Amino acid sequence: MRVLFLAHAYPRFTGDPVGSFIANLAVALRDEGVEVVVSAPSAPGLPPAESMDGIRMERFRYAPRSMETLAYTGTMGAQVKESLRGKVVMGSYLAAALRAASALVRRERIQLVHAHWWFPAGLVASLLRGAGRAPFVVTSHGSDLRLAQSFPGGKRLFARVASRAAAYTTVSSWLANEAQQLLPGLAVRVMPMPVLGALFHPGDERDERDEHRLLFVGKLSEQKGLGRLLSAMSLMSTRPTLTVVGAGRLDDTALRERAVTLGLDDRIEWLPILSQAELAVQYRRAAVHVIPALDEGLGLTAVEALLSETPVVGFDSGGLPDIVRDGETGRLVPAGDERALAAALDQLMSSAELRRRLGAQGRAHAERTFGLHAVARGYADLYQRALASPTAPGHF
Repeated sequence: MRVLFLAHAYPRFTGDPVGSFIANLAVALRDEGVEVVVSAPSAPGLPPAESMDGIRMERFRYAPRSMETLAYTGTMGAQVKESLRGKVVMGSYLAAALRAASALVRRERIQLVHAHWWFPAGLVASLLRGAGRAPFVVTSHGSDLRLAQSFPGGKRLFARVASRAAAYTTVSSWLANEAQQLLPGLAVRVMPMPVLGALFHPGDERDERDEHRLLFVGKLSEQKGLGRLLSAMSLMSTRPTLTVVGAGRLDDTALRERAVTLGLDDRIEWLPILSQAELAVQYRRAAVHVIPALDEGLGLTAVEALLSETPVVGFDSGGLPDIVRDGETGRLVPAGDERALAAALDQLMSSAELRRRLGAQGRAHAERTFGLHAVARGYADLYQRALASPTAPGHF
């Protein structure tokens, strides 16, 4: 079977964390008899075509180089929403993505298209299908559903794409509910992305100082919630240190100033976005991984932490309850409750034995649910069903 992946985020180099979960799926599908080709946008310094980990990809240009800023920055939605330039570039992006995908479908004899995020990839796949090309499936990862809810006409456009798809999946049960609220009656399958268990594993990197170290991984946006974690740390009775991975991707001046105001600056290590291998070391060093996000689509960093036998503490919000079982693999507290977050962190920081027990149970749970082969088998079966019933969108 030959499948075309459409995505606006895909690793730019080996070890790049951007879109790494999509690359993991592409690689794992080989063992299921599925050959994946990838179409993704270009970025400075990247070749137009290459093979990475045995997966062939082609990158399309969509604007003059100085204006190609929509992809890989984590600010696509904001750029389109807040400026005329962003809207014009998005129009150019869609046209270029459609031309590139159409050419690949013809040349590579693609049987099925898998669009990651309903927008922009799902819209491109829908236009291809409307022109009589390959059937397609859509996977929503979270940010795209927020887009449908916040942009004028977003719900109508989402309904158009989802109703044309042969199958629609989300990476968490919370996202499935969100999608069904946007389009009542939509058949949604919950199918997570895989994580590399061989890369994220327990180790002996922790030293005595690391027994008091918290870890935060992600964009420093309001939704990801580092500010909430800083507030919770100021309320804790214990005094852990914090490593922040993801600094510099967005303007983090206000967060750094808040850390100073709260008297936390001497306990925080600010690191940029890291490669997957470098990030794996950080998980193995941390005592606890904290996810203070609200309405997170899934939270694959939680899976990576659990595979490293590092317990997770976060809010009972979004897709995180699909991963973290309160009292079994970590702690979940009421959404947005910073005092409850502080109390849960104090509990774990006060007991190395509790952390070890939660971490061991967390790895076993993550391997069962998010292992490469289990997830790939599920998607290969989905593709077969989509090809068998391409004229019955979402209802096979």
